[in-house]
Amino acid sequence: MSNISFTQDSRKLYEGKAKALYEIDKEQILMVFKDSATAFNAKKSSNIQGKGELCCEISCELFKYLETKGIKTHFLKKHSENSMVVLKTTRLDIEVVLRNFAEGSIVNRLKVERGKEFKKPLLEFYLKNDELGDPIICESHIIALEIANSQTLNKIKTIARRVNSELFELFKKINLRLVDIKLEFGIKDGEILLIDELSPDNMRLRDKDDKSFDKDNFRFDLGDIKQAYKEVLSRLRALSK
Repeated sequence: MSNISFTQDSRKLYEGKAKALYEIDKEQILMVFKDSATAFNAKKSSNIQGKGELCCEISCELFKYLETKGIKTHFLKKHSENSMVVLKTTRLDIEVVLRNFAEGSIVNRLKVERGKEFKKPLLEFYLKNDELGDPIICESHIIALEIANSQTLNKIKTIARRVNSELFELFKKINLRLVDIKLEFGIKDGEILLIDELSPDNMRLRDKDDKSFDKDNFRFDLGDIKQAYKEVLSRLRALSK
């Protein structure tokens, strides 16, 4: 644990539904995971003690794993049970969703059979804008809005597919199926980095019996979200030993 010391309120950069960001210096940010759980654009919310710690721990495990696979991220080190130190990047206001199986919004939006496995992971872009409800957008929109150019988008797609592939195989080893995952990216010194978090808050994980190990437990009252996250962390740690 590092000896970071500052008055958080004077250095707060951002506070969202699940995390708060604090400036450490010109290069580093402290990302603090909150115990809040939200769904349906915060129309449903609750405070679950210990959830922030679990999301932080799982994110640390997965970022470190991806780094061993040559995928560059903003992760630097764990700071406390519910916080990590990350590089400061220029965030791109898009969310990249990789779907290995049909679940969630796409089922109703395109009338796709729930659970359908896509022959090739489906990649979608969403505009990161809470006021607009994070609408789905296409590459032309991203270029027209000057969020990123075509060259940057091609690099992002390549990285996103690699992340999805590596994590799909990792979760397969612990008897979990990566249904889909939401990724975010930032730019640091001209390089594209994977940012934000990697936890069951931004992915769907199921076992062979279709039991949920992700935020759908909270969204749809399927089970104990905290216990589900604990199980994911336990399996990941057992695998790394």
